[in-house]
Amino acid sequence: MEFRRLGRSGLNISEISYGNWLTHGSQVEEDQAQSCIKAALEAGITTFDTADVYANTKAESVLGRGLAGQRRESLEIFTKVFWPTGPGGPNDRGLGRKHIVESANASLKRLQTDYIDLYQAHRFDTTVPLEETMLAFADLVRQGKVLYIGVSEWSAEHITRGAALARELKVPFVSNQPQYNMLWRVIESQVVPASEREGLSQIVWSPIAQGVLTGRYKPGQPLPAGSRATDEKGGANMVKRFLNDDVLERVQKLEPLAAEAGLSLAQLAVAWVLQNPNVASAIIGASRPEQVHENVKAAGVKLDADLMAAIDTALEGVVENDPTLTRAP
Repeated sequence: MEFRRLGRSGLNISEISYGNWLTHGSQVEEDQAQSCIKAALEAGITTFDTADVYANTKAESVLGRGLAGQRRESLEIFTKVFWPTGPGGPNDRGLGRKHIVESANASLKRLQTDYIDLYQAHRFDTTVPLEETMLAFADLVRQGKVLYIGVSEWSAEHITRGAALARELKVPFVSNQPQYNMLWRVIESQVVPASEREGLSQIVWSPIAQGVLTGRYKPGQPLPAGSRATDEKGGANMVKRFLNDDVLERVQKLEPLAAEAGLSLAQLAVAWVLQNPNVASAIIGASRPEQVHENVKAAGVKLDADLMAAIDTALEGVVENDPTLTRAP
């Protein structure tokens, strides 16, 4: 495993991080989830990402059980706040002070830890003054419950505003967690430059485009039974925008490029996002331990300029670059 610094901070995180967005507490049974966490640890992954909203808090609890007994100083545990959990009361969502503080305390209990390495605003909240949000995060830092602050799917403008307040409050604002892969590059023109300027790294989710970049989905063929694209609770709505023959035919053109590099398509996709110097880590998920062992082989892989250009040529016409889609869907 290779490691990178998170933003301008002193925190090192694994290039491949393990996330449990669509799996733990919902798609995958407890024993299988614990096997995947064990596989991640065996592979040298030290960075684990979750959120309170995943499986309505169950994913955090699964991760807490999976990491119990590990040396805490050897792990980086990330979680997020914004979306509603529980019964959905009037203050049970967003980035108001009450919801942030209560959510952080609840996450600490579920994760069985005294502190969260990186606490992330899961989206930007247009209904709450940003000053209130950042002060609540800053107070958690000063209390020792949170070490670093991050965000997810924030625009370049919001990142810039948040960074200014973080400097004023003297708290470490270090990361953004966007969707990013060969097909979805909407952060490149605005979010990445703003992040570089403000000292943030990207921790990217969906590096294999919800499985599309594994080559599993074939043009002109039925969706594979049991795949994410057929699971309404497991991301079918997210993946369907990529499931047209034009995209799938272009993805098939990546097969010989991956083979020439000695990589599987999934490994090529994960390695591709890690070529961006502003990316600190790529989040992988898994429903089976073998998927973890497969994808971690992308760590430390260097793709040469000719291969990067060939990937662009193969996907020409189906790549999304529109920066206004930063938060979509």
